[in-house]
Amino acid sequence: MTTTATTARRELCYGSLDEVLADAERLAKGKVRTLGQWTYPQILDHLGKSIVASMDGYGFKAPWLVRVFIAPLAKNSFLTKPMKPGFKLPSSATAILPGSDVSLQATLEGLRKAIARLKVEPSRAPHPFLGSLADQEYTALHLRHSELHMGFVVPETA
Repeated sequence: MTTTATTARRELCYGSLDEVLADAERLAKGKVRTLGQWTYPQILDHLGKSIVASMDGYGFKAPWLVRVFIAPLAKNSFLTKPMKPGFKLPSSATAILPGSDVSLQATLEGLRKAIARLKVEPSRAPHPFLGSLADQEYTALHLRHSELHMGFVVPETA
């Protein structure tokens, strides 16, 4: 699945996973439109699955050359700067791709549970591109990832 760049995206800067969840819950209470290829429930499903995968494993890896030579150079940028839309996940990333028929309430609850679990569970799986990450690095990565996708969700004005 490829994301689509658009100038109407929301620019976000989350300071915590609680802020991500609060934004998701606020948006779920009203009418929204999405600017990319995924629906709002699909975005929440993807974010929740990505958080769970950071504990249970992703089931895929970037090619060795990318992990060894490119990832170390890009790591700081991934953790501290906004992610750019347009990245295409490999076909092997099915575990974190959203379902096609998912409900808003189910995916919102899935995101709640994933965030709650991440807060208390110490285990972290290697990231498929960046490898082993410390807790605070994984949190930063989840924040940047959430900013990217939640930026495609725009509240509709009356």
